[in-house]
Amino acid sequence: MSKVLARIGRRRALQGAAAGVVALGLSLWWLLPLGEDPPSGSINFSTGSPGGVYQDYGERLHHELAKDMPNLKVTLKPSHGSQDNVKSVADGTSDFTIAAADAVQTYESQHKCSSARLRGVARLYDDYVQLVVPRDSDISSLKDLRDRKVGTGLSGSGVRLIAERVLKAAGLDPAKDITAVEAGINTAPQQLKDGKIDAFFWSGGLPTGGLTALAKTFDFRFVPIDASLVAKMHNQDSSTGYYRATNMPESAYPSIQHGRTVPTIAVANLLMTRTDMDPRLTEWLTRTVIKSRDTIGHEVHSAQLVDLRTAIYTDPLPLHEGARRYYRSVKP
Repeated sequence: MSKVLARIGRRRALQGAAAGVVALGLSLWWLLPLGEDPPSGSINFSTGSPGGVYQDYGERLHHELAKDMPNLKVTLKPSHGSQDNVKSVADGTSDFTIAAADAVQTYESQHKCSSARLRGVARLYDDYVQLVVPRDSDISSLKDLRDRKVGTGLSGSGVRLIAERVLKAAGLDPAKDITAVEAGINTAPQQLKDGKIDAFFWSGGLPTGGLTALAKTFDFRFVPIDASLVAKMHNQDSSTGYYRATNMPESAYPSIQHGRTVPTIAVANLLMTRTDMDPRLTEWLTRTVIKSRDTIGHEVHSAQLVDLRTAIYTDPLPLHEGARRYYRSVKP
């Protein structure tokens, strides 16, 4: 009798294990490669500046694409940021890129013909505006930037776009009331350490490597950006509607924030391409973006916020047909 029960127990255990494998397979099918040969060819992917999240994310996505599509040659192209990136995809210099929604809308309002070719692939993560000053600085508000040397980002960057709008909303003329210094995340931290600038703006995912590295060697803090400025920014033009008031979480830079959040402004980042990009390749690329979230997010924390449920919201860009195919294939 005991042997019979033992056999029944083993059989049930095997059946349960098999059911578990099937259930796991069903739950993960959308992460598996498509049942066909991977696309091949070559694409250019515009990223960003050294020390910034765009470049870091782009490099790690490049690695994941190489695993899923080994015959696809991906060339990463550095850039000054969002504004440069949108233009590079619109004019065909790049095939895919990441850009903030405000930069996309700004380009569309200024280049209606060429912007009609632009398409969204996925909403990724949010950029946070970060105004950085030395810990012992007497700058405590945006108005205190008057007559100071301020890094306002590189020409063609999303930082430059949003910094000038924030300054205007605070009642400052970026061309007259401050000494604007062209400095990106790759140069501004050192300039702040050396006393060559009094403050600098950065807009990027949290945490940004350039600031994490600065925190190890220099004591700085963030100047709060009051929520009331967002309403004033929304009145500037159509693209400013993508800004929202938020708080930078205390976990972004623990050694700097000491358990405190920082009031600021956020804007969504979009992965984008053009209408003429091969739908099958775009579908595969979209799949890789979603399934590699945790792998990339282990190193680039912003990537942890990539979410299948929100990725389809690429406003102001309509979805590319290839991305649409992917999202339809995984719809519950």
